[in-house]
Amino acid sequence: MSQTLEKINPCYPLFCGMDYQESFANKRVQFEEGHPQAKIQEIFDWTTTQEYQELNFKREALTINPAKACQPLGAVLCALGFEKTLPYVHGSQGCVAYFRTYFNRHFKEPIACVSDSMTEDAAVFGGQKNLFEGLENAKALYKPEMIAVSTTCMAEVIGDDLNAFINNAKKEGHIPADFPVPFAHTPSFVGSHITGWDNMEEGILRYFTLNAMEDKHPGKSPKINIIPGFETYLGNYRLIKRYLREMDVDFTLLSDPEEVLDTPADGEYRMYAGGTKMEAIREAPNAITTFLLQPLSLEKTRKFIENTWNHDIPKLNIPMGVDWTDEFLMKVSELTGKPIPESLAKERGRLIDMMTDSHAWLHGKRMALYGDPDFTLGLTKFLLELGVEPTHIVCHNSSKRWEKAMKKLLESSPYGVNAKIYPGADLWHLRSLCFTDKPDFLIGNSYGKFIQRDTLHKGKAFEVPLIRIGFPIFDRHHLHRMTTLGYEGAMYLVTTIVNAVLDRLDEETRIMGVTDFNHDLVR
Repeated sequence: MSQTLEKINPCYPLFCGMDYQESFANKRVQFEEGHPQAKIQEIFDWTTTQEYQELNFKREALTINPAKACQPLGAVLCALGFEKTLPYVHGSQGCVAYFRTYFNRHFKEPIACVSDSMTEDAAVFGGQKNLFEGLENAKALYKPEMIAVSTTCMAEVIGDDLNAFINNAKKEGHIPADFPVPFAHTPSFVGSHITGWDNMEEGILRYFTLNAMEDKHPGKSPKINIIPGFETYLGNYRLIKRYLREMDVDFTLLSDPEEVLDTPADGEYRMYAGGTKMEAIREAPNAITTFLLQPLSLEKTRKFIENTWNHDIPKLNIPMGVDWTDEFLMKVSELTGKPIPESLAKERGRLIDMMTDSHAWLHGKRMALYGDPDFTLGLTKFLLELGVEPTHIVCHNSSKRWEKAMKKLLESSPYGVNAKIYPGADLWHLRSLCFTDKPDFLIGNSYGKFIQRDTLHKGKAFEVPLIRIGFPIFDRHHLHRMTTLGYEGAMYLVTTIVNAVLDRLDEETRIMGVTDFNHDLVR
């Protein structure tokens, strides 16, 4: 079973070889004590029925394949967006290894993040000593100009007080008194990655501005602030910057990890590439206003900005699709006095042209989708604009605001009247739905491939193909550089979706002399 330098195979087709197949068979017989294949098939078939779906949806104390991640993951992404900032997780080392690996697999980049490695003794006596040593070592070794601290389950269960611990660390000289150490409590057992991003964003803004508001007031600066939320498509950061520069609008992006998550391979490791400068955070309250690109996911940040900075935050939706991008650009133009340039009007026109070109292939297609609140809302809006009929919309980390907004959106279009929403549901719920009320396609992150595999196992006619849009994307490369916001993002979405439809059509009509009546080059 050894490989040679002359011929190195990946797991497929390597594991199809006779020696591996023999080893797998022996393992099944000698160690696995598995059920007979007939019994396994019987149970599988039962899990595809309406009867099983009804039992599945009665689950209360169990989540299977959640469509979300935990809070500190979001806090780490938020911290990576600030200049020379080191994300620091107060908790166990395994948690941070998970966060770094998760982002590394999605962005294909090294992720700078440290922990203070809490173990059993810290769980009993508290983690203050770990924090003291961790902050001191992190500053000395990695030379950040800011350390942003979040927590994991262990620290939250025992009640560690980050504010007290950090102040004590400064009093005892482990780090300088003026060294910036914003923090956020991010318990993993409540909320999700979007909650953690929101908590860390609010923590950083609070640290730099709460007690420095004497000479600050909205409109003192001609800038606007943009808060992206938990955003993993790097093209979206670039798009917002491009749009505002083309409009000649001065702006501050409050968390901008675009460069640190997409550094060039030129022999130099850039641990702290790009990011929002600390001085820009301090001046942010003077902006005309603050735009939230994912308003359903930024409740804590919204309240702080409205109550402390006195900003009148525009009531907009995520700028996905045609209408909501129009609204975003028109509101920016209204508040800054800057006209929308002809270049963006042309880009909009090209999008409309693309939508018209693809309409015949997308009209009436039934698609299920899942993901975060703002993402699913924005994607549903665009699908309705395309004439696609959403079927099942799953949002594990939903809210009452999301439910209300989604119902209103679906009722506004004839293509949405038959759609059903599933707040708090997971991907095992969605698996049941794909068997009992089959959509044409499934849109979401990489974890949906298990649903595609399972539906295919029942038979080719039952297969629900996955269109990979969302986070995380582990099993395809470079999609994280794409764009989903604005007109450009809508162009990427319509291209991805319509070509998935055409790929499927080719797959179903390519048997020579049997189904190739549609395997043509006319379209």
